[in-house]
Amino acid sequence: MEKTPRIAFFGTPDRAVIALDQLKHAGTMPALIVTQPDRPQGRKLVMTAPLAKSWAIENNISVLQPDNLADEAFLSILRAGDFDAFVVVAYGKILRKAVLDIPKHGCLNLHASLLPRLRGSSPIETAILRDERKTGVTIILMDELMEHGPILAQKVVEPATWPISTSELATLLVTEGGRLMAETLPRWIDGSIKAQGQNHAEATVTKKIIKEDGLMDLSADPYQNLLKYNAYKGWPSSFFFREMNGKSTRIVITEATLEDGKFIIKKVIPEGRKEISWSEIR
Repeated sequence: MEKTPRIAFFGTPDRAVIALDQLKHAGTMPALIVTQPDRPQGRKLVMTAPLAKSWAIENNISVLQPDNLADEAFLSILRAGDFDAFVVVAYGKILRKAVLDIPKHGCLNLHASLLPRLRGSSPIETAILRDERKTGVTIILMDELMEHGPILAQKVVEPATWPISTSELATLLVTEGGRLMAETLPRWIDGSIKAQGQNHAEATVTKKIIKEDGLMDLSADPYQNLLKYNAYKGWPSSFFFREMNGKSTRIVITEATLEDGKFIIKKVIPEGRKEISWSEIR
């Protein structure tokens, strides 16, 4: 009978939970979940637990939320855990050598691109912005550099419809990636697969997205605007400025489409107001 790997899972937001659901479905439940500390959220700054912590509590799994990954008490707990591997999905902090060296078979990271393409923090948004309909997921053995380690497994993913939003593509990719992680873990641990080094000369790197990236030029290419709208839907959102009531007003696009080669705005949220039809303010 195949032994279930003993793993600790490092992850924080909804994407981590998608991967956790796939691991659970495959019968590979983590013994420990490491996630970021609770943070204040919303206008009232209510202290809110990461979604991965909520998942851990629902599934009766121990949780650690270290502020400092170099903390000796935290490292001692990890060392005492006798882990076969650590699994990292959207954790949000960089793992240094002191952590990477702890598990017997290293740290496996799920990255939402076909490495070495689209390394960095925004592979999903960048794939949409660049109109890369053929994308995928990669499982790597982590080293101290960003998405630099050798590849253990990859899977090509081509969405049935295109373009789609970042949240839709993320759900698709991380679901497939979670399944691939569940398949890869035991095979890596028993030595039936070998790591393949990346061709670093072919690497491309994505940028960290900031709020200002969502500024839209409505006179730009309509299809490129549609890609941008889909990539930034939710956050940072696509927006533009328009004169309203004698002042420049920020307007967020909440619904848009491409019709007859034109970028058509359907619904918007003018700053300080609720969502309305674009036709109401044109």
